[in-house]
Amino acid sequence: MPRAIWNDQVIAEAPLNEIQQVEGNIYFPPSAVNPEFLLPSTTHTICAWKGVASYYHLSVNNKLNKDAAWFYPETSSKASHIQNFIAFWRGVEVVE
Repeated sequence: MPRAIWNDQVIAEAPLNEIQQVEGNIYFPPSAVNPEFLLPSTTHTICAWKGVASYYHLSVNNKLNKDAAWFYPETSSKASHIQNFIAFWRGVEVVE
């Protein structure tokens, strides 16, 4: 079962059949991510084929990891399967 772990906490966990893999990243359904660790960010980036990404900071055990999670609230038709799914980077370990 894929998991996203940072600062000794499981941030997200989902069965293999519920995640999406795109460009080497694992995207977790929103229901699989623990919202207590997410803080809104004002950061946005643009992907030519997926759309505009929004970000979350992670806050775990009094440590902050800025813009460590991203998602696409609106996607192009080609990326509709990851709309609102959340992926991680910046030191977050994603294990299968």
